Order: sequence, then structure tokens, then C-alpha cells
Amino acid sequence: MDFKDLYQKSINKPEEFWKEISDDIFWYKKPTKILNKKNPPFYKWFEDGVTNSCYNALDIHIDEGRGDKTALIYDSPITGNKAKFSFKQLKDKVSKFAGALSNQGVKKGDRVIIYMPMVPEAVVAMLACGRIGAIHSVVFGGFASNELASRIDDSKAKVLVTASCGFEPGRTVEYRPLVDGALKLAKHKVEKVIFFQRQGQEIKLNAPLEISWEESLSNAKDTDCVEMDSNEFAYILYTSGTTGVPKGIVRDIGGHIVALKWTMKNIYNIDTDDVWWSASDIGWIVGHSYIVYAPLFKGCTTVLFEGKPVGTPDAGVFWRVISEYKIKSLFTAPTAFRAIKKEDPEGKFFSKYDLSSFESLFLAGERADPDTIKWAENLLKVPVIDHWWQTETSWAISSNCTGIEMQKTKYGSACKAVPGYDVKIIKPDQSLAKFNEMGDIVVKLPLPPGTFPTLWNADKRYEQNYMSNYKGYYQTYDAGHIDDDGYIWIMSRTDDIINVAGHRLSTGQIEEVLSEHQSVAECAVIGIKDQLKGQLPIGLIALKAGVTKDNDTISKECIQMVRDKVGPVAAFKIAIVVKRLPKTRSGKVLRGTIRKIADQEEYKMPATIDDPAILTEITEDLKKSNILKK
Repeated sequence: MDFKDLYQKSINKPEEFWKEISDDIFWYKKPTKILNKKNPPFYKWFEDGVTNSCYNALDIHIDEGRGDKTALIYDSPITGNKAKFSFKQLKDKVSKFAGALSNQGVKKGDRVIIYMPMVPEAVVAMLACGRIGAIHSVVFGGFASNELASRIDDSKAKVLVTASCGFEPGRTVEYRPLVDGALKLAKHKVEKVIFFQRQGQEIKLNAPLEISWEESLSNAKDTDCVEMDSNEFAYILYTSGTTGVPKGIVRDIGGHIVALKWTMKNIYNIDTDDVWWSASDIGWIVGHSYIVYAPLFKGCTTVLFEGKPVGTPDAGVFWRVISEYKIKSLFTAPTAFRAIKKEDPEGKFFSKYDLSSFESLFLAGERADPDTIKWAENLLKVPVIDHWWQTETSWAISSNCTGIEMQKTKYGSACKAVPGYDVKIIKPDQSLAKFNEMGDIVVKLPLPPGTFPTLWNADKRYEQNYMSNYKGYYQTYDAGHIDDDGYIWIMSRTDDIINVAGHRLSTGQIEEVLSEHQSVAECAVIGIKDQLKGQLPIGLIALKAGVTKDNDTISKECIQMVRDKVGPVAAFKIAIVVKRLPKTRSGKVLRGTIRKIADQEEYKMPATIDDPAILTEITEDLKKSNILKK
């Protein structure tokens, strides 16, 4: 079946479409009720099915005779450690740690917080929770104490699994003070803290609350998978809420397995014999879906990488990993490639490695500018695919589905809606937009399986936040348009649409132009308050390594490019060269925080910020440009 027919079937006959796909996973009891629509927006997929996440990730492959196949490759350029685990070896570790959790009183439905670096034990802990029916909540390693505390309180976790430290290029992140701070701040008290002691970084543990990973395993028995109802929860993944209370995105087990396993072949064209790498972190949704669950459900080999695209040790580390493990496809954030492009614009490191196994690069996490895509295409000589999805959905809303039918690339677009997602554009007056008209991007309900059925203990918040502004639709909070060919163009977050003298402009559109300048490595455009025009766009630009042209000349050239390509309507007159842009640890530029600094509003230090010192730098840069009153 070609893409168009498959897509139409998924929209017009969703129950038939997903029932066929659900036959591809292991069920203790196959579902007969495919979709329950009785209580919108709270839809239920595979309601009467019974299964288990861990069984579908590990045991099934052993049962099918593939137990000796490599499931997980661990590569840490920071520590120099490397390891490979077969499905059988991984299952043995998971089964034993599931027993260790059971010994600490963890039962089906209990919550376990995992606050760990990118080590195999983090994956083991996630799968062990699934094995016994506990709900895990992974918190990005190194998050501040108050963020960890808020997640302990909201989830009412029974056990915290953590480590003595994490490693960043050039520094060690000590977890002990962060954990101690969180445990003091949290109103809810965890019953046990399990510390994985990293070699050479062991810490003293305080009995009886704290035990080591090794000690927890000392009297643990191998533990079988428990049978789980399809609509019970696999995990909670918190995103920062605007009210300060984190939003707990939950994933129901049955739909999660069905959808994610399907995506590996159909979106990414990955088969069981392939090696797949998602260069992200288990603390984010990409790490959940595409380091751990989807590849293991599929039965292919997945890579767990403890490093950065540059600095561990250089801008060639991605090419080294792809070459060494014969990786077929890589999924990472555009910011990773912008970092590589900035450090090595000529691609000199690339020529040292054999990338003959490599077939495709997928980018997501924020919008991929056409310049970065073209740079990667020219270097790699493979398709470079920008696709779009969110923590809430857990898998792609739009993509070039390479396993179904390869579509042509339109630079700046995230391609077409993936089967299962009925994507529309709605204008401020609530009417549906025509082709090429800008508006809010929404998805018609019900959402497909594997997305989020609600928020943790917050049904009302789920309904109000996501499902109430446009009745019968999920609001993505992204803005853009759909063209005549059905390609989706994500131009901005909804709050990144700026209003310049009555004209609605997308900051993404201006960023696209700035990124075409030969000296610009990456950029961010924000709208600042202006008494006359309402808002004015300003651009912050970080330059590639080795640029010799002076900053004033680059700024003037960038301003002229925007005038030429977007037009005078953008009123774009300020482009400031900065050393670097403030980002979250997952690589998103903190545009909202920069806007507040520029507008001299109070702001809260984002918990996810990669380096807080950068906000001081940006403030100074804005002062020098006379945007801030000194």
C-alpha cells in the first residue's frame, strides 16, 4: 500500500488500521475493544488487552531465538568505557534488578524515580520497573534539587534510583548534594534511595535510607514479567509547567508498545538486523522512545552514548560512533549538528571515518533550519529528514516516512502528517485555514495510540490545557501552515508569533533567513516590546569557528538579507553577534527567557538551562546594543 492510501486508512478507519498493527506485538490477552470513544477527550486504546512493556522489549526476542543478538551498545567517550549487551544479558540484569526493587517493597502501580546519567544501569532500571508493573519517572540527571523535589512530591515515589555522579565534558556533576537538597525540600518522603556508585567516584552512603546498587542486588531473585492491563501506565515524564507545577505526561502500556514498534520500520526504515542510534538523553522523551523502548520493541540494536557532539573529544565523535558500530540511521537534535558545523564547518573530521553503513539522518527537537540540513546533506550524502513531534505524543506527528514511501524534501518543512495524525491549521477566529494560511497547528481527536491519554492525577488540567481551546482537537501550541502538497511547516511556538504593526510574523521565518548567512552557525529571533509597533524582532547570532569578518559587517549583512527576503514589513533592524545562545540541556534555545531579559521583566532561572552564566553574557550583549537601559 502506498503512503497516501495507508494514511487515508489510518484517518478514515483508525480502529481497523490499529487493530492490524496491534497483532504485531505480544499480548497475554489480545484486545477486542480497539477504541473506546465514550468519554472524550479521554479516549482508550486496546482497553481489554493485557501485555507487558518489558516482555515486548526483551523476553519476546529471546523466545523467538534472538537472545544472543546485541540489544544495547554503551559508548562513553568521557570515561572511555564501552560495552555490549545481548537481549539475554540485558534481560538477566533487568530481571535481577526487578527483584531488587521488589525487595524494597515496590509493587505494581508504585512510582520509582530514576535520576541517573547515561549509563546502562539507567536503562536496566527503566525496564525493571516495566517488568514488575511499577511506573517509572525519569528525571534528567543533574536537574536542580527543587525540580527533583517537585517530581518526588507529585509522583509520590516510593524509591529513588540515582548515581554518585554524572560526567560532562571537563566537569563532574556530583549528585549527592542535589539528591540531599531534593530530599530535604520534598514533602513526600521516599522509602529508599539506591545509589549506583561510579568507578572512582564512590560516595559514603547513609543507612538505612540509602543502599548501593550492588547491595540491592545481593539478595535479589530473578523476577518474571507481571501481566498489565493495556491502559495502565508505563511511565510519567514531567515537563515544566507554566504554573510552576510540573506536568506529568503519562503513557499507557498497550498503545505505547503498538505505536512505537510500528514507527521503527515505517518512519525510520529500521529492521531487526539494523543498528540504530538516537543521540539524546534518557531524561527526555527522545531518550524514552528512541534510545530505550521503540528499538527494543523492534528487536534491533540501540546505542546508549554518554558524550556530546563536540568536545568528547572533538567534532568527529558522531562519525566515529557511526563508523565503529555500522549505524544505519541517526536521530538527534538540529542543535547537535549546528554545534558540529560551528566547530568543523569544512567537515574535516568526517573524512577520517568510513560511513558506508549510514543511510539516513533524522532531526527533531526544534526546527531544523534549511542551511543546517543542506550542510549535513552535502557532507553525508544521505537523506536528512526534519520531523516534528512532542513529549506529549511520544512519536512523530509529521515526518518523511522512509519505511513506507520516500517523499521529496522541502527545506524548512517537517514533511507530511504521519499515519494516525489528522493535522489541521486553525486561525484565531476558530475557522480552518486554507492551504498556506498561517495559524495554530492542531490534531483532530482521537489522538493515535502511544500518545498521552491524560496527565498524572490531573484530568482537568489535561482537558483545559490541551483540549479546550479548539473543541475536538489537541492543541500543539505550535504555529505554522500546510501547503498544497500536504507538507507541514512548523514556523514557531504559538508564543513566538510576533505582531509587528498588526502583521503576524513568524520568528522562525526570520531565523531561516539569518541562518543562510555564511558566517552564522546558529541564531534566535525574539519579539521585544515597542511602543509604536507593538513588537519588534531582534536577532541574536552566534558565528562559526574561524570567522574573520567583523561583527558590524555581519550584522548589517544579516539585516539586509531579512529586508530582501522577508520584506520591510518585518521591521528587522537589530542583529546582535553573541558568543553563544542560552539553551536547555536538550538543545532548545531559551527564547522566552531572552525575551523577558530584553523586555526587562522578571524571570525565573529555567531548571533545564545548560549553563546559567550565559544569561549574564546575553544581558551584557543586550546592554551594549542599547536594547536594555544600562
